Parts: sequence; structure tokens; C-alpha cells
Amino acid sequence: MGMYESEDQNQDQESEIIIPRYKMIMSYDVLPHNHDTYYQFVLGELVPAMQEMGIYMTEVWHTAYGNYPIRMTGFVAEDYESIQSMLDSDRWQDLEDRLLSYVRNYSCKVVEYRQGFQFVRS
Repeated sequence: MGMYESEDQNQDQESEIIIPRYKMIMSYDVLPHNHDTYYQFVLGELVPAMQEMGIYMTEVWHTAYGNYPIRMTGFVAEDYESIQSMLDSDRWQDLEDRLLSYVRNYSCKVVEYRQGFQFVRS
């Protein structure tokens, strides 16, 4: 019976399916001495908070070679207003300020969604 209740709870927490129309691309270099706290913040706070605001992480890229930012992350939304609303919020300002304490060479761009890899130069 406990297993049945657990399955029931999982059904209530099903992932929302969206049709992405816009992508927010963040790129940056993680400061070397901050890797552990950076990961804890991004995975434990930043990504969940963005999902609560209707912005969903779709990809994370790591640059192994070349003169590009080490990390690039992509987040999608169904409409531009969702991203703009998030960017204008006090909550986002706090999250972005905290992210900036872990990274350098930060850039954030909003573009129309296109399937596949999208790279935006600063």
C-alpha cells in the first residue's frame, strides 16, 4: 500500500511538457576555488527557482578547448514574457548576484529557440 501511495504522489508531480519558443543562454567561467559551492548553488537553488518561474534547463555545455567560456547553459520558456518577468524579478536579481560570486566573464542572452546547439558570442 505504501508503494501505491508513493506512485500516486509521483503522478501529482509529473513534469510539465512545454513547447519552447525562447531560449536564455548563460555563459561564464567558474572560478577555480568555487567549484563545489557553485554546483551546490546551481543544482540546489538556481535551477529549481528558475523552474518555479517557468524557465526550464535543457542543456549544459563544457568547453574543453578554445577561447570560449568554460560553461554554457540553456534554459527555455514557452513565451518571451515568462523570461522577461523572471529577469525583472527581485528573486532573479538575488539569484544572479549569487551566481556572479562563483563565476567571471558572465553573459546572458535571450534568443528565439532553435533545436540543436545555439551559441551566442558576447
